[in-house]
Amino acid sequence: MNNTDILKRLYNDYTKNFLGKIALSVFFSLIVASSTSSIAWLLDPAIKKIFIEKDQSLILLIPGLIIVAFAAKGISLYIAKVIMIGVAHEVKQNIQNDMVRSLIQADTSIIDNKHTGKFLSNLTFDTGLITNLLSTAILNLFKDSLTLIGLMFVMFYQNWKLSLIAIIMIPLATLAARTLGKRIGKVTTQAQAKSGELTAYLMEIFKNHKLIKIFQKENYELGRSEKFLDNLKERTKKIAIVFVRASPIMETLTGIMIAALIFYAGKMIINNEIDINNFFSFLAAMMLAYQPVRSLATLNMSVNQGLSAAKRILPIIDIKNEIIDKKDTVDLNLSNCEIKFIDCNFKYNKSENLILKNLNMEISGGKMTALVGHSGAGKSSILNLIPRFYNCNSGDITIDGKSIYSVKLKDLRNNISIVTQDITLFDDTIKNNILYANINATDVEIKEASKKSFADEFIKNLPNKYDTLIGENGVRLSGGEKQRLSIARAMLKKTPIILLDEATSSLDAETENKIQEAISLLTKNKTTIVIAHRLSTILNSNKIFVINKGEVSDEGTHEQLLQKSSIYKNFYEKQIRKG
Repeated sequence: MNNTDILKRLYNDYTKNFLGKIALSVFFSLIVASSTSSIAWLLDPAIKKIFIEKDQSLILLIPGLIIVAFAAKGISLYIAKVIMIGVAHEVKQNIQNDMVRSLIQADTSIIDNKHTGKFLSNLTFDTGLITNLLSTAILNLFKDSLTLIGLMFVMFYQNWKLSLIAIIMIPLATLAARTLGKRIGKVTTQAQAKSGELTAYLMEIFKNHKLIKIFQKENYELGRSEKFLDNLKERTKKIAIVFVRASPIMETLTGIMIAALIFYAGKMIINNEIDINNFFSFLAAMMLAYQPVRSLATLNMSVNQGLSAAKRILPIIDIKNEIIDKKDTVDLNLSNCEIKFIDCNFKYNKSENLILKNLNMEISGGKMTALVGHSGAGKSSILNLIPRFYNCNSGDITIDGKSIYSVKLKDLRNNISIVTQDITLFDDTIKNNILYANINATDVEIKEASKKSFADEFIKNLPNKYDTLIGENGVRLSGGEKQRLSIARAMLKKTPIILLDEATSSLDAETENKIQEAISLLTKNKTTIVIAHRLSTILNSNKIFVINKGEVSDEGTHEQLLQKSSIYKNFYEKQIRKG
């Protein structure tokens, strides 16, 4: 996408809706231009009538008009800026809304492939640059262009020969700014990358602060943080330096122009080709034109910054998901909830080896099925494929004979609940965390789910009961308490299919017993697939699949597998020794 396409896209998708406000801002910019030009023009009669002819009749009128002109300029400029700031922040919010919507709806694989901190940097750093493009650049384009036109009219009115000399400055300044504009786009891209790296690093610091303390790596992390901050400082400093490079260029050009004008005007005054009042009015107009010329010359740099940011933001907004409903999808009406994997092959990235290879499994409806195997065997990948967090590379998965790729994604996920060892909770109240599964549930249903999951045991002892804030990812709760909340949430959803990924790992015996009992209530008469690491889970399963290197090496009941599967027997014996 080239720069023209990006500008068209920003206009059509975001700016076009605010044309009325932009037009109003242009109107006030016109007042700014008119009042600025009138200030320069008023110097002509002021010098001629008051200073040369010593006419007392205008000694109050002209100064009064100059005050009115400056006041009109200041008020109009304020209103124009306020309008454009409002437009820019509306557009910024719309862009951020589109980005957040795209990221929320994005496939899991897309989120996996980029650190969260870098997405946050796009959401803050880059949208800020686009805001600057819209609020500052657009306003300056209209305001300074109109002001420059008005001042040039005054200049040509006073003397066209001097005006031709003065306007040589405009293309020279524009040429210099264009060169700087290319540089600013490159440096801004580098700064955004460093901003993303810093945000990602800070997120890791906050997430792992206990680990840092126990290994006493505070000084090590301080050293690393200094490098990230120093890299960002260098890039942002470069941006500022590139911007101020325009100053010596503009100052030098202005000095040359003024010197040339004074030299040429001096000869014209000596030859009586121009009056002194005309020259001072012309000079005032030219000096006032310095600011809009400089602003327009450096406008290219702000535009390049905004375009550079848009090149990073628009691909996020335009994310194309692979996991979507097909045109001919049908409703999912479940009866037995029998799940089958048919010749499934799967890998997370194209460059990786297959995680699952020609996987074939038949999971009985309404019963508990366990997956057993070494770490990395592909057990979690199997669970991830059922709700279509990822798609199979080939093969099929069916529920009651219907391919999950032919039914509505909403229907599929509406019938599945997941409980994992890595519990995800929000920095909100206990009630709202449970309610997340079904926002229409009543207080009675919430308390019933809490009692069945044994979460009510600790909730009732909290100072604010169900309205207690639990902190980021439930930091104020123990592992067992978080797990019980997760189970309560799954119970509230009341789905016929339950997926359990090591849901009872790393718990003490008493807590595990309670959670096992809660899981029994959750999974009663439900199609349940559990990744088993605990002996109690294995023994409660109606069928067990031994997963080895992405394939089913054996299947059967506990007793059958003890007889025919060396992998399972070894796994079971280790569990006994742990017990």
